[in-house]
Parts: sequence; structure tokens; C-alpha cells
Amino acid sequence: MKISLVTLCSSVVLLLTLFEHSYGIAVMSVDLGSEWMKVAIVSPGVPMEIALNKESKRKTPTLVAFHKGERTFGEDAQIIGTRFPSNSYGYFLDLLGKSIDSPVVQLFKSRFPYYDIVADEERGTIVFKTNDNELYHVEELVAMLLHKAREYASVSAGQVINEAVIIVPGYFNQIERQSMLKAGELAGLKVLQLMNDYTAVALNYGIFKRKDFNETNPVHVMFYDMGAWSTTVSIVSYQVVKTKERGFVETHPQVSVLGVGYDRTLGGLEMQIRLRDFLGKKFNEMKKTTKDVFENPRAVAKLFKEAGRLKNVLSANNEHFAQIEGLIDEIDFKLLVTRAEFEALNEDLFDRVGYPVEQALKSSAVPMDVISQVILVGAGTRVPKVQEKITKVVGVELSKNLNTDEAAALGAVYKAADLSTGFKVKKFITKDIVLYPIQVEFERESESGDTKIIKRMLFGPSNTYPQKKILTFNKYVGDFNFNVSYASEIEHLNPEQIAMLGTKQISKFDVSGVSEAFGKHNEENAESKGIKAHFAMDESGILSLVNIELVVEKQEAAESPLSKLGNTLTSLFSRSKTDENEKPINEAVDEGNKTAEEPSKNVNSTESQQQSAEESVKNATQTPDADKKPKIVTVKEPISASETRYGVSTLNEKQVEKSLSKLDSLNQIEHAKVRKEKALNSLESLLFDAKSKLELEEYSSVAAPNESKTIVDKIDEITNWLEEDGWNAEADVLENKLNEINSLVVPIWERHREHQERPEALKSLNNALNVSVTFYNSIKNLSLNTNETEDLNLFSDIELKSLDTLINETKVWKEKSEKEQNQLKKSDPIVLTIRSIVEKIRALEREVRYLENKSKLWMASLNKKKESTSKKKEDKPKNKDSDKTKPSETEQSKPEEQPAGDQEPLTPKPSPSPVDETTTPEDKTKTEL
Repeated sequence: MKISLVTLCSSVVLLLTLFEHSYGIAVMSVDLGSEWMKVAIVSPGVPMEIALNKESKRKTPTLVAFHKGERTFGEDAQIIGTRFPSNSYGYFLDLLGKSIDSPVVQLFKSRFPYYDIVADEERGTIVFKTNDNELYHVEELVAMLLHKAREYASVSAGQVINEAVIIVPGYFNQIERQSMLKAGELAGLKVLQLMNDYTAVALNYGIFKRKDFNETNPVHVMFYDMGAWSTTVSIVSYQVVKTKERGFVETHPQVSVLGVGYDRTLGGLEMQIRLRDFLGKKFNEMKKTTKDVFENPRAVAKLFKEAGRLKNVLSANNEHFAQIEGLIDEIDFKLLVTRAEFEALNEDLFDRVGYPVEQALKSSAVPMDVISQVILVGAGTRVPKVQEKITKVVGVELSKNLNTDEAAALGAVYKAADLSTGFKVKKFITKDIVLYPIQVEFERESESGDTKIIKRMLFGPSNTYPQKKILTFNKYVGDFNFNVSYASEIEHLNPEQIAMLGTKQISKFDVSGVSEAFGKHNEENAESKGIKAHFAMDESGILSLVNIELVVEKQEAAESPLSKLGNTLTSLFSRSKTDENEKPINEAVDEGNKTAEEPSKNVNSTESQQQSAEESVKNATQTPDADKKPKIVTVKEPISASETRYGVSTLNEKQVEKSLSKLDSLNQIEHAKVRKEKALNSLESLLFDAKSKLELEEYSSVAAPNESKTIVDKIDEITNWLEEDGWNAEADVLENKLNEINSLVVPIWERHREHQERPEALKSLNNALNVSVTFYNSIKNLSLNTNETEDLNLFSDIELKSLDTLINETKVWKEKSEKEQNQLKKSDPIVLTIRSIVEKIRALEREVRYLENKSKLWMASLNKKKESTSKKKEDKPKNKDSDKTKPSETEQSKPEEQPAGDQEPLTPKPSPSPVDETTTPEDKTKTEL
């Protein structure tokens, strides 16, 4: 992305609405939780900051509401949700990529029965049906929140943001991650990476503790994160490692995820739901009405809101009153609830608190006594009983030294700055692991003719990623297919978690054109090395088939010595095109194949290339017997493969276009609404302001009688129009009314300003004249007293005359203009304007500054001449007696050489903040901050 420095600076100050499609260098991260959304930014001059929403708050409720053709977010959607629960949508993040019969969907429907959720037969997933019969995919709702997060970030950064790192739960599977990427695409974002929540938290902790890590002793930390929907426990290690980049070895801190445990249904939301049902049951028992409170969606929504407040209060108090005004049929509800009652409601949930810890310890193979800290993350960990259960399981004191709300967002935005082209950050390596092992299944015919299923592990449990792997098929000579699925190693999860994962099958690949590929290389000197399938798991944890190819080795006649020498010299001066950052590719093979792992090497090293070339030159000039050996050439023939995905499918191209059109229409409606509200507020303010000012003497005196009457009549006319039907007017009509009033009142306001500010402006002009006269007299006297023998002319007669003329002309103009202005009424057009006074002041300042700078240069030249003359006089006696000077005295006159060891060391630069500077896109490489 290339933009000029001028464009960069301009984008910081221009409004988002003026540059809807422009690009800046700022980046953002979005922590899209089930209950709250946090947005962080890195922009020029703003390293790692939380973006505020329109209410100037640091987090926003994850809610989208539709009511009367309007869409609202956050707290506005929360208000609508209390009155019209079925119109406000929240807690839907975990519904990404789910079918209608998924346990997650069924749990959601039981928690929020007032939503109308229907099946999408085309994709095999679900959609929300609104009261207006509009259908919204979960990806579309998520995209709306991401678009709003982008708005908050862009306003905070002062420029449009298009690049982001999005945080996802670490337990998200392939389809859930792909759905999140689609949501980012619908929101108009370039998703730099999907980052697991626990990895983002661990990175945020590490970047401020980097001085505590070393190469020898890794530091192990456990993060216990209980959010609204789920609970995740991760065990990570921090250590300083050596990496070879750009041709030399560097040391960088690294955080490695070692083990993860989770519970998808254990969180603060379930506690709130149970407390909601408890309050509703108590109200029904009071028999204040014959109606069942649970059959009224609005009453259920009120109970849910009060349960959330009560849960938070009981975390700090032993008892508290639940109070709801007009719960149903205008009947108020009040009940004293104790913490003991709350804990009894969730006793089975508290018993599950230790399960993710045990799962994480088992998967990481790290004993508890090695872990230095257990750090709490997430609002759910504020519940005292949860902390008590965690302490009992881990057996150590819990640490609360991390911002539970913002840690993930700040860690992810640090990663976003590292991935972007506009920022340079201190390197901090992150290593994540595969939660769900992935295998490849294919059919094989045995010698007896029976068909059996062969399974080969592709990415095993706790494999790190990003990573590339190769699977070799060496038994097929015709078209075939294979399946990619989750391996049986996920059986350590409980049945409920496995069911929530969905289908174990991921994709089916049909490989075609195999026999044709073999036919192209059906030669006696050709040997097949099998069909190799290249897989990659990227930084977002998404698996893809990169390509499939037939690999054949052929024997070719040896080159002549002269030809080999020429090719060697050519390679000596050619540059390798291999990516120096490419990691070794592990190769997994089926039965009968050899397992190979490519060695890690620096293919771009100039020294190694020269040594290799020199050896080749030497070999090329050896005896002819060595040249008779055949040369082995590897040929790779591409083979096509088509993918069929199992389970829920992502939005296809046609569906994406339809969704984009729907979202764009909603955005336009929202923009029109904002524009209308702004115009209406401005018009109302102007009407009130104009009428109030015209009642004051200082304003009415500068207005002609006919002007005041015209303005008052127009104000009354527009005010009456607003009270009748102006409230429903479009933004264009309101803006036209605003312009009508402005055209009438602005001339009066300007005259008032002129009369108010003129005395001060004239005072400034008098000061400028006094300074100019004083300066003129001083330089005139200096020029008359200048010694002509110095041959230094200071000011010319023309320059002195020019300043004198300007001063006199300004005095005459001032007296004349003041006289004319004083003869006019306040309501008459202004003759002596503020602008004209300022122009006169600037003219005097320019002339005086020019002569002042010239005098400074003259004085500097004069001083230099005097120093030169003085130096000649001092050197004259020394030259006369130089031959009488003793050698020892001559040596002493030389400056002493400072020993090398005593030289002043270079002053180290102050340690920068994690993200310190920006680089303009013209820079080919990132500049260290």
C-alpha cells in the first residue's frame, strides 16, 4: 500500500465521512466477545489504545437491534431489547457455522425462546427471522458489529482503518473460522489474522514482561479465562529464542501455547440465566397476577437484565435486593437475594470449574509445580465461588494483575501492528497449537482384493502452526479421492463437547488427471516418487490444500565440462528466488513410503552460494570419468483436485454479493438517519440561538430594523413548520431550512464580531506601528554611525525609505479609516474590517523582520572579521620565535590522544514503547521504532 507522506498526514485530521473509501496506515483489533465488544487501535502517535464508542466508553454490548426500519447497536440496542426482546440480537457468536440441530443452537433457543430461528436449507445452517420477515445469517450480524467496530476505531484514529486482527475462541473449528473470515469480508475489512483469545492474552502479558524472560529457564504461566459463554484455560511458556533472519542470528522473546482446556457452556451467561429463572419463579409464587411471567417475552427480558446486575453486585456483597418496576401488568417486583442462594443455584457449574484446568495440564504435560502464576481473565472469574474453586484445584494463589476486559484486544492489536506494513514493533514470536488433530483417510486395495481404509495423521495434537506438510500417495496411477477429517484423538473431550464440534468430516478431495500426468512421463529413465499433496495451516488456524503434483525423477546425460562450468558461473551471479522465511516442510506418508523432513537452511546466504559455486567450478574441471555419471532431474507435474466440504458451507460468491447489498442498504439508511439527526439538531439550536441573541441589545443594535423583523418572521415560520410536520422531513429539506436562516443571521453575527474585536485589533496595530518606528530609528542611526573603512554596508537608502513609507502610509490609512467608520451606524456595512487591520499588521511585521534578519547577518559577519583580525595579531609573535621553541614544548602543544578504552560509549536510545513510530509506505522495509 503506497501513499505519500502528505496523504498520510492529511488522513489523520480529515473526517471519516469525507474519505469513506480511502486508506490509512492505522490498524485495529476486535475482541468480539459474546457479551461485550472491545476495539483497540495502533495509529501514528497512538500506540496500543482502546477505541471509545459514541458514548465514550471502552466496551460496547455485543447487540444489534432492528425496530421500525432502523438498526441500532450497543446500548441503544440494549434499550430496544428490554421493550422488544425479539428485535434485539446478542450472544450469537457461537452460532457461526452451526446447523439447526446443533446442541449449541438448541441451547441458545432454550436460553432465549423469543427468537425466531429457522433453517437455511441451502447452506445447512441457521438464519434469524425478524418481525418484518427479514432473514439474517449469523455472518451478517457479526459483520454489522465488525463494521461498527471499524467506525469506532476510524474515528479514534482519525483515518479510515481497513486492516484488523479479529479474536476468536480457541476452540473454534474450521467452519467457524472460515465463517468469521466471511464476516470480516462483509464488513469491508482485510483480516490480517484470526487470533485465538488465549494467545492474544498471553502476548499482551508477555510484551510488558519481556525483561523477565531468558534463554535458559522458560517461564510457565496458566491463564484461566471465564467469559460470558465459555471457559478456557491455557498453559503457555515464555522464553528467549534465537532466530536466523536477514542472514544473521537474532534473539527474540517467544510465547508458546503448550496446552488448552475448555468448556463451551460454562460461563457467566449460564449463571445469569439461572438467576433470571429463579427470579421469575419467585414472582410467580407471589401470585400478584394470574399470568405466567415466562410467557411474556418483555417480562423475561427485564428479568434477564436485572439478573445480570444482581450477579455482579453479589460478587461483592452477601445480599442485595432485586428490583423491577412494572415487570408485568404494571406490577413491581422486589426480592432480597443472598449470595448463598445464588451459589446454590449454580452449584453444579462451580463443580465444573476445575475440568478445563485438568484438561490443559494433561494436554501440555506440564506439572502444576512448574507453573509460576495462575492469572485470572474474564468477568466470570470475579465470582468469589469461582475463585475459591480455582484455588482449590491449582493449589496456588491467584494473580489478578491483568486487565481482564482489555488484555486480549491489546495483545491482538500488537500483532496487527507487527503484521502491517506501516509499523515496526519489537519482535515477539507467538507459537499456537492445533486443538483438534486432523487426519487424511483414503481407500487402499490389499493383495487379496479387499478394500480397507487407511488413516494418516496430518496435524497431530498440539502441533504448532502456521505449518506446511506433505502427504505422499505412491500407490495410485489413476484418479482417486481422499477425505480430511478430525482425528480420533479428540476422544479425550467429553461427549457434549464433541457433539458441539459438529461433523468430524471436513472435506473430500477428488483428484483427477492422474493417468494423464503419468502418461507425460512414461519413459524408461523416469522413476515416480509418488503423488504429493501439499497442505498448509495458516496463521488463522485454517487448513487448505495448496496443490497436488506428480513428482518424477529422470536421468539425463551428463553435461560437458565446459557446459557445466558455464552453468556454474551463471548460478554464481544469479540470485536465489527461494523464500528465506520458508519453514521446513514435514512429510507424512502412507504405507510403504519413506518419511522425510526437509532440513532448515539459509538458501539466500551469499557466502554459501559462493562456496557452492566454487566447489561446482572445481568439480566441473575434474577428470572426464566423473562427468560420465548420469544427472538426476526432478520433474513436478501439476494435478487438479476439487474440494467438497462437509456440513455447513460458507457463503458462496452469489450469497456474498446478496449479503453485501443488504448490508450496504442498511448502512445507507443509518447514514441518512445520522445526517437527518445532525441537521435537525443544528436547525433547532440555530433557531433558539438566533431568537435569543436578537433580544440582546448588543446584537439588535447591529441589525437594521427590517433585518430583525425578517429574521424573527422566518424563525417563527420554521418553528411552526417543525412542530407540525417538520420532524418527518428528510435531511435535504432540513439542511435547506438551516441554510435559509444562516443566510439571514450570519451578516448580523459578522457585524457584531467586527465591532467587538475592532478595539483590540486597533490596539495591536498601534503596537506594531510603535515597534516599527522604534526599529526604524535605531537602524537609521546605526547606518549613519557605521565606519565606512570597514566596507560593510548595512542597509541601503531604498530599504530605509521603504520602511519609512510603509509606516507613514499605515498611519494615514488608520486615521482615515477610523474617521469613516466612526461616522457610520453599527448596522451599516463595515469599512474598517478586522481583516484589513490584520493585513496592515502583517505588512509591517514582514518589513521589520526582513531588516532585522539582515542586521543579524551583518553583525555575524562583523564579529567574524574582528575574530580573524585578532587571531592574526596573536599568531604573528609566535611565527617570529618559532625556531627558538623547544621540541618538548612543541610536543606539549599538541592535543593529547585519548586512549581507545577511555572513549565515551555510544549513548543507548531510550527503550521505546511496544509500538512507537510509523513508516511511510515509500519505505521498502520497516523502520525500527
